[in-house]
Amino acid sequence: MARPVVAIVGRPNVGKSTLFNHLAGERISIVEDQPGVTRDRIYAEAEWLNKYFTLIDTGGIEPANKDIIFSQMKRQADIAIETADVILFMVDGKDGLTAADRDVAEILRKSNKNVLLVCNKIDTFKITEGFYDFYELALGEPIIISAGQKLGIGDLLDKVIEFFPDGKDTDYDEEFIKVAVIGKPNVGKSSLVNKLLGEERVIVSDIAGTTRDAIDTPFTRGDDKYVLIDTAGIRKKKNIDENVEKYSVIRSLTAIERADICLVMIDSTEGVTEQDKKIAGYAHDNGKGLIIVLNKWDLIEKDNKTYNQFVENTYNNLSFALYAPIIMVSAETGQRTNNILDLVNKVSNNQTMRISTGVLNDIIGEAVLMNQPPSDKGKRLKIYYGTQASVKPPKFVLFVNDKNLMHFSYARYLENQIRQTFGFEGTPIRFQFKERGD
Repeated sequence: MARPVVAIVGRPNVGKSTLFNHLAGERISIVEDQPGVTRDRIYAEAEWLNKYFTLIDTGGIEPANKDIIFSQMKRQADIAIETADVILFMVDGKDGLTAADRDVAEILRKSNKNVLLVCNKIDTFKITEGFYDFYELALGEPIIISAGQKLGIGDLLDKVIEFFPDGKDTDYDEEFIKVAVIGKPNVGKSSLVNKLLGEERVIVSDIAGTTRDAIDTPFTRGDDKYVLIDTAGIRKKKNIDENVEKYSVIRSLTAIERADICLVMIDSTEGVTEQDKKIAGYAHDNGKGLIIVLNKWDLIEKDNKTYNQFVENTYNNLSFALYAPIIMVSAETGQRTNNILDLVNKVSNNQTMRISTGVLNDIIGEAVLMNQPPSDKGKRLKIYYGTQASVKPPKFVLFVNDKNLMHFSYARYLENQIRQTFGFEGTPIRFQFKERGD
């Protein structure tokens, strides 16, 4: 099940970022800050009462002048509406109701989304006369908080999680391989989806996925069953700007969480960008299968060194995903797109591969003989035995004398030894180190 998405919207200077930073950093435990994203402060993975969700900050609206405030606001509100399960509409309890508040409220009322009206900056819970004007917005009773003083936050979150959906977005049997096509705007996702759903495929049905712009399309190829999770609709052409680019990451996250394997599409003519790193990094951190698809290969001038140079540059930029296969395609012409599903099948098999305990311990034993484990202050790491605990991704539990002695570089060495024997192409590998008695 994809995590619910909670967006904070409102006009400038009502305290959106203060609330976001408080929720992301203090009151709620951060589950994971994704690499390269924290400087944007656009989202955080968070939890309240064992309910996990993605929190979005729509802060940073800095219109150049009063004339464009509504257009700036509307773009932010539109993005939040399309992306979120629950919207926190923040207003300033000290300033009272403004025309800009009314404009945003009108958009939100038409959205059919779950909207909570949050009245901020009521630091002493002493209601001002202007507070009652917020009832005019017809968005229910305002919830009083002070983001700065950290008052009323728990009560607000209790109401937020009441709106979280139960169960899975869409149920498919285990025979279906769920494949998300992800990437920043304009890399050719839509064209690739159309090619993968070509004439020789048997379309089962078109099922509308979540309200967050991911569309599920189950289909078959021979005896193989797939679900394509398409995030191609992640921008409107008239709204191409930096903020929309950032939100393309959010859209991809909701697809990644529901997928088994992610096709990370990258524009060959641009190379790997920061956005590409963020999106691929999130899939890696969530243990998803990864295939790197370098699109628009037909537009690249080539010589006998081009292929190797692109592979080297791609892996240099995505050093955390050296296990991921790279395929060069042209979604426009169809060049090599017919090989993608074969790669998907291979990665899927690797995700579910199991190694017997005996064979695993033989590999670990040989690895230890070739390269002694690290030591600290005369105490050397000992690995007693290991076993595979789970799949998707493959997870290995190693029992050791002192897990603090396990340096990340030695864990990487052990991973490489396992990969040399079994490959595990396309899937991350996870280790858990336990001391006897843990």
